[in-house]
This record gives sequence, C-alpha cells and structure tokens, in this order.
Amino acid sequence: MPRVEVDGLTLNYDVQGEGEPLLLIPYLSADHACFAFQLPAYTEHFSCIAVDLPGSGESDKPAGAYSTEGYADQVAAFLGAMGIERAHVAGVSLGATVGMHLAARHPGRVRSLSLHSSWHASDDYLKIVVEQWRTLASALPTVADVVIEAIFPWCFTPEMYVERPEFVDALVDFVRGRPAQPVDAFLAQADAVIAHDASAALGDIEAPTLITFGARDLVCSTRFAEPLENGIGGSELVVFEHLSHAGLHEDPETFNRATLDFLLRQRA
Repeated sequence: MPRVEVDGLTLNYDVQGEGEPLLLIPYLSADHACFAFQLPAYTEHFSCIAVDLPGSGESDKPAGAYSTEGYADQVAAFLGAMGIERAHVAGVSLGATVGMHLAARHPGRVRSLSLHSSWHASDDYLKIVVEQWRTLASALPTVADVVIEAIFPWCFTPEMYVERPEFVDALVDFVRGRPAQPVDAFLAQADAVIAHDASAALGDIEAPTLITFGARDLVCSTRFAEPLENGIGGSELVVFEHLSHAGLHEDPETFNRATLDFLLRQRA
C-alpha cells in the first residue's frame, strides 16, 4: 500500500478510480477498507483516496491524545503532501467529525463535504455508549472483538442479524482480517469521539454539504440532524428510514445512490 510522510508520521492510504479527488475518512477503529462497498460506485466518477487515520490501519500510532481537530489538521497536511489542492470529502461517524473540522479550519481544501452518521458535539448519551466500548476494550481479547461484540449491534438493525446471518458472518471475517488496532490507540480514538465538539465551527463551513442519518440509529440519531442542518448553511439532509448507523454496509445500494447523486452535482 502507498504511504506518505505527514508531520513526522507515516500515513497509509489507498487510491482507486479516476476523476476529481474524493477523500474518504474512516470511522472509529476502521481503516481505509471500510469503504469497500462504496468504491465500485464512486470510482466510476472520482479518484477515491481512502486514508488510515493515525492510530488505525497501517498508519503510525503515536502515543498521546487524539482529537478531531488534530485529525483535521493532519488530513489537511495529508492532502498537501499528496499534491491535492482541493478534494471532495466524505466521512462516516468519527470520519465525519474530522471532515467538519477540516472544512471549517481549512476551507480551501474542501470542494464538497459529506457527513454520514455524524454529530456536532458529543452529548451524554453518546458518551455513555462510547465509555462502555472503552471499558470492554480492556476486558475483551482484541479490539476486533470490541467492534464485533460491542459496536456492531449499535451499527446495524436487528433485522440484519435475524434475516442475514451469513452477511453478519462475512462482516465479522472482514473485521478480523484487517490490521489489528492496539488497545491504547483504540482508547485514544474513543476519547477523541467523546471530546468532539464542533458547535462553534459549523458556521465556518462554506463547502456544499450533505448530511445523512439512519432513522434507526440510536448512537448518532436524527437528534443531531437539526443542529447540523441549521449550523451549516445550505446543507442538504437525507434520512434513510430503514437503516441504522452503518447504512453504508447494510444497504450500500441505497446509500451509494443517494450519496453519489450529491457528489456528482458538486463536480467542477
């Protein structure tokens, strides 16, 4: 996999497709491969650059605290190191929180912004859920076990578990097949999720913005839709009525159709 040096760190990434650059930012614990179900659709129109955030995948995992603002600055430096002046930016969950700070702090880098299953500031409910994940990370054998046993049930609908067990098994195998994340790196990323607050930054986002939610998402429910939509001028909101937090995996066809429609309208 290609790698690039950014601010003293080595970042791993993947590039597929041709066209205007589309930066894909993963969610908590995930690496670039979490967008596997999107690439067949997106790469027909865009050069997709999926990055492993510091602390995950095969990027460096520095000790110390992580933050969504710090990640945003690192991603901006990553784009500079790649020679990319401006990119469409799409992030899921943690990746979306990074994207909103990126668009606010480095507006010249962002042509369009797609925020999926995101939130403007962590509330008490979200914090309690993520604290549970942190606790389990110290008790279960691996971070992969935390993702499978503790995080997955919050990301998918009960129907997927009941009606598509073979698909759940495939996702489990996929997670176990990715580069292992150390517990301390997972805890640092989780702390960044808990501390996230972009309330004051939303008004600085100038890029055309798509906001999507799964109506059945409990962690990042549509309670966050109004603050995001009202805070980001001219933003568009799409709610997937039948999906939860990880709609990009549970129903990629529906997710890709809606998100690609927005992206295609933002091309230069």
